[in-house]
Amino acid sequence: MNKETLKFIREMSYFSSLGLSVALAIVIGLGLGVYLDRRFDTHPWLTFVGLGFGIAAGYRNIWLAHQKSQKM
Repeated sequence: MNKETLKFIREMSYFSSLGLSVALAIVIGLGLGVYLDRRFDTHPWLTFVGLGFGIAAGYRNIWLAHQKSQKM
């Protein structure tokens, strides 16, 4: 394989993992919010807070991937 093909494969593998990292960030934030809601009986407020943090973490992952792609 030539260098260009290897670079393309490397970039595609990195960006294909981006969807998984965004989804995991949201699920972890939501799960933590649900857990804290059950623990402190504050349903649904901490679920919303956890979801918000998860979405923010997902956007952060997208931003970091964008920054890394600019350097490639």
